[in-house]
Amino acid sequence: MKELERDLGLPSVLAISIGAMIGSGIFILPALALEIAGPAVILAYLLAGLLVVPAALSKSEMATAMPEAGGTYIYIERGMGPLLGTIAGVGTWFSLSFKGALALVGGVPYLLLIFDLPLKPVALGLAAILILVNVFGAKQTGRLQLVIVVVMLAALGWFAAGSAGSVDSANYVGFFDDGIGGLLAATGLVFVSYAGVTKVASVAEEVEDPGRNIPLGILGSLAFTTILYVAIVAVLVGITDPGSVAGSLTPVAVGAEATLGQAGVVAVIVAAILALVSTANAGILSSSRYPFAMSRDKLAPPSLSTVSERFGTPVTSITLTGGVLLALIAFVDILEIAKLASAFQIMVFALINVAVVAFREGNAEYEPEFTSPLYPWMQIFGAVTGLGLLTQMGETALLGALVITLASIAWYFVYVRPRVRREGAATDAIRRQVGRSSLTDVEAVSEEGTQDVLVALTKGVDEDRERSLLSLAADLVRPHGGRVHVVHFEEVPDQVPLTDERTVQSSSDLSFETRANELAAELGVDVEADEVVSHDTKHAIVNAAEARRVDSIVAEHEPLRLRSRVIGDPIDWVVRHAPCDVILVDNLGYDDPEYVVLSGDSGPYDPLAVAVSEAVAGGNGGHVSLWFPDEVDGTDEREQTLRDYQSELSEQLSVPVVVEAVQADGGRPGDGDLVVRRGQDHRLRSAALDDRPTYPSPGCTTVTVYPRSSRRPGILRRIVERNVF
Repeated sequence: MKELERDLGLPSVLAISIGAMIGSGIFILPALALEIAGPAVILAYLLAGLLVVPAALSKSEMATAMPEAGGTYIYIERGMGPLLGTIAGVGTWFSLSFKGALALVGGVPYLLLIFDLPLKPVALGLAAILILVNVFGAKQTGRLQLVIVVVMLAALGWFAAGSAGSVDSANYVGFFDDGIGGLLAATGLVFVSYAGVTKVASVAEEVEDPGRNIPLGILGSLAFTTILYVAIVAVLVGITDPGSVAGSLTPVAVGAEATLGQAGVVAVIVAAILALVSTANAGILSSSRYPFAMSRDKLAPPSLSTVSERFGTPVTSITLTGGVLLALIAFVDILEIAKLASAFQIMVFALINVAVVAFREGNAEYEPEFTSPLYPWMQIFGAVTGLGLLTQMGETALLGALVITLASIAWYFVYVRPRVRREGAATDAIRRQVGRSSLTDVEAVSEEGTQDVLVALTKGVDEDRERSLLSLAADLVRPHGGRVHVVHFEEVPDQVPLTDERTVQSSSDLSFETRANELAAELGVDVEADEVVSHDTKHAIVNAAEARRVDSIVAEHEPLRLRSRVIGDPIDWVVRHAPCDVILVDNLGYDDPEYVVLSGDSGPYDPLAVAVSEAVAGGNGGHVSLWFPDEVDGTDEREQTLRDYQSELSEQLSVPVVVEAVQADGGRPGDGDLVVRRGQDHRLRSAALDDRPTYPSPGCTTVTVYPRSSRRPGILRRIVERNVF
């Protein structure tokens, strides 16, 4: 393999970053921002520069960890996964397209100071020419770019220095008249002026000593550009009468004419036209790379990454970008273009901050030479302030960001998800955190223990099944010296009154209590037998559990009948209203189960299911087998995280544990003696669906657990568990 020579020093890094930031935006945005915030626009530029710092630090860190990756979209896609990668790719594409449109619409008015021509037709004509230039593959050399940057800096520096002596302090009166809302709205509007600060990350491979030069170059160029912007805007406000520049299409030329005369105007016009060509061309070139890169990563159709044999350029990608650019110029007002450009840039910078957290907390190999200080507070600050700033930019910016986000999400589910199985570092970071939280919950449930269990016997339970339920309950309470309350519930029609005659015990009731006492001696636990007669068994079970203050209810899990599907399952009602855990049994016998299966499905093992499995295996001298779905298309990171989670869980249990994968076609390692699994969450799935075990085992009793409401994970956590674990 050939090696790339790292020959870009700190001066080169500074030049690249400064050149990427200083463009036509400074020639038009101050006037638009003045209308919103008045003289406080000076502070808006300073505040915007400060709010970029977290993203600059985050991008610097990722650039030193992945110098070959290049590009904001790539970092976010690798860090956050294809979904947010799609949003970032589309968002960055639109941001750069809007920036290109802003360069044309904002720069052309300076050209029209020389030629008396209509604005939009000229902007559209120039856009078409630049699109063709990119299609044909003409290159803008680095030397030409350097010349353009030097001319712009010279013109702007002359304007700021030459006009400083003419500043009138009276023009700063009423600095905060538009309030904090105006300041924040203006800050959001001018945010796009700093969009190019991290462009050097795309050439990180060529930077010598990247751990030092990339962060210094990015932060140094940001500081220099912020000071320059603040100085230019402060002078512009100070040398012009209040309101005379606000809304002007050529604010810097107006200011130059007042202090530097015709020579100053000419210098500003030349700089503005150079900025127009440079920024617009760079916008088309950069933005067209995003559909190309997304297509290469299978997030967009293959045609967008097809390179023309004739021109050697991705014609389809450039044409699509050009079409968007022309539509923006033709139909969108300049102020709205500026707002949308900044809005998308703010959104992308917020994602950059989150991506760093994902890489650091995830399982991916991530070894940056430079690490952002004040982690993770710097990243949290950047993400939160970015989203907060977005809310202050008005309905257009918010609606635009929302539409692009929703459209990107829809595109992901329709096109990307069926084709891409990658996941970002964030997914693994979340998965690991979910696993840690689950292990903590397992420990908490184990420490609480099960002291009292209510065994609810309803009609149709014969003596063998009765014995099975009592034996299970005994295994649950034995480790903690608890008690089993076994109650036979009899339901009578509503037309039959509940009189004293109903309280008289029958011979079968006495026989039932005798069997319970005999089982108590055999099982080595306290058993208290009772009978309850009611019009509604489900209410009676819940009332009995409350009166006896039990920790769990054990009952048979009867198949749902048609009536249950239509008007609701009574057992489901008990699960929802019980003041304790509910353990339902598909009762096929309980004959000293030693091979206890803990069945996993969509998420980590339920803490209550783990506790039940451990108690049963411990009470019968057996072991717990952790069953989990063997996903063929699962990622290596997921498999490693699951192995780590299962290993830590095994260490927490007091019984032997084995881990066994279950094939997607239903193939099992072997038939267990007892299967324990999590019950369906009625918040996520309709109770009308009969939710049988994930891995049915014929001839084996299945125990389904439903934790009490205080132990159930929140709905958001369950959704996360089902989607990432």
